[in-house]
Amino acid sequence: MMVTTPRTDLRVALFATCFNDTMWPETPKATVRLLERLGCRVEFPAAQTCCGQMLTNTGYAGEAVPLVRRFVDVFGDYDAVVAPSGSCVGSVRDQHAMVARRAGDEGLASEVEQVAPRVHELSEFLVDVLGVTDVGAWFPHRVTYHPTCHSLRLLRVGDRPLQLLRAVEGIDLVELPGADECCGFGGTFAMKNSDVSVAMGTDKAAHVAETGAEVVVAGDNSCLAHIGGILGRQGAGIRSLHLAEILASTREEPA
Repeated sequence: MMVTTPRTDLRVALFATCFNDTMWPETPKATVRLLERLGCRVEFPAAQTCCGQMLTNTGYAGEAVPLVRRFVDVFGDYDAVVAPSGSCVGSVRDQHAMVARRAGDEGLASEVEQVAPRVHELSEFLVDVLGVTDVGAWFPHRVTYHPTCHSLRLLRVGDRPLQLLRAVEGIDLVELPGADECCGFGGTFAMKNSDVSVAMGTDKAAHVAETGAEVVVAGDNSCLAHIGGILGRQGAGIRSLHLAEILASTREEPA
């Protein structure tokens, strides 16, 4: 039985993130379907752009300031901002105020500190804000979950994604060996240290294959692209799928 606590009083914005919008649009679409099914009224502010993480992580924090300003301007009036990306939410909550202060803009830093606590990774929003773990999903497949580094270490989402997955009807959820080990993607790390990145990803892919899973799931498509790319080249026959797409799946709309 689905248990929900709809919060139709909240003005909720979808922060799709630039890489999802460009490369994996089904993930933000699934996020909207899921939240609307739970009673949320979701808006997509069309003026949103990149959060600036790529610039900040590669040493161009000054160039990220306009993107921090845009984020505050676009999302500042919402009660909650939800993103299907632990990495980008981590950037907003952990880096934006630092970027503003390094630029000497205390006013912007103060605005960030007002907005950032209202920015949530999807599983955080479902469990902590809506107070729901059973979202009425149906996914009759053998699945293993990879906790991405930003969600695990920076956001500390803990077992929230697992709580949500365990409540999915028909799922066969199996534990991933070495789950807390990095997959090796790490954004620009994968480009600057490609040999190490591939070696780490190969280890992760081997652990996924050990589970006998049909699907590997995570909360960040960037990590799934890395793991899924290796599994694909190996001909493993294992799909990679974002958490939002599994949770949005129903008997009527399978993922």
